[in-house]
Amino acid sequence: MKESAPEKLVGALVNGLAILRYLQKARGGVGVTQVARDLAINPSTCFNLLRTLVHEGLASFDQTTKTYALSMGVVSLAQGALDRENHIRVLHPELQRLALKFGVAMNLWQVVEEDRVVLVDRAEPTATVQISMRIGQRLPLFSGALGRCFATLSNLPKAKMERQFKKVRLARPLDFDQWYTELQQVREAGFAVDRGNFAIGITTVAIALSDAKGQPFLAVSAIGISEQIDDAKLEALSHNMLGLAKIAEQKG
Repeated sequence: MKESAPEKLVGALVNGLAILRYLQKARGGVGVTQVARDLAINPSTCFNLLRTLVHEGLASFDQTTKTYALSMGVVSLAQGALDRENHIRVLHPELQRLALKFGVAMNLWQVVEEDRVVLVDRAEPTATVQISMRIGQRLPLFSGALGRCFATLSNLPKAKMERQFKKVRLARPLDFDQWYTELQQVREAGFAVDRGNFAIGITTVAIALSDAKGQPFLAVSAIGISEQIDDAKLEALSHNMLGLAKIAEQKG
């Protein structure tokens, strides 16, 4: 279902997006006069918007024919969404399998801002008592086990990392220096564990996935009640989750 429009739309942005959609449907290059007429946009405004789109690499301008067309820049703009959809398709069956096998909630997170992640997919066990999170829920980047994974792959200096760490509300406070020192263990193991620091009585296991440039952009977390996850179960769960990274790399 399409979301209702906000109370106040930004006219320039609406017109710019309308031009992009228009160029996408056009069979060839089109001139500014035709675009302005067909979209009922002031010609001067339309010209400035087209020039801006060219400058940003989303449209191209043919000097010979004086026409505009959609450029390949929109492909790179959409690549993040395409990558996410592909990983969801590949990983969802595995999330379901692990949720049922270990009786934990499996969540897939994506980095959406410099300091935020959002839940983009999930799979839940059939247990009577379970931990559930909603799609679209956001958390600070360094939250719980998934935050430790992201931290090990980030290139942030220690001081900036500490500022990010302090944005996280912990149920059981953890000293930053201790947390920072433990990141080396996460690097060596390939996964992270949080036992009750982020939420009392809850254990979280997480792995992070990197994009083609080696930058972390997704994380998989398993969340369960601590009393139901002993050391043997934790070891088996983490081993299975490490396999997800290989699956994503091979098929994603």
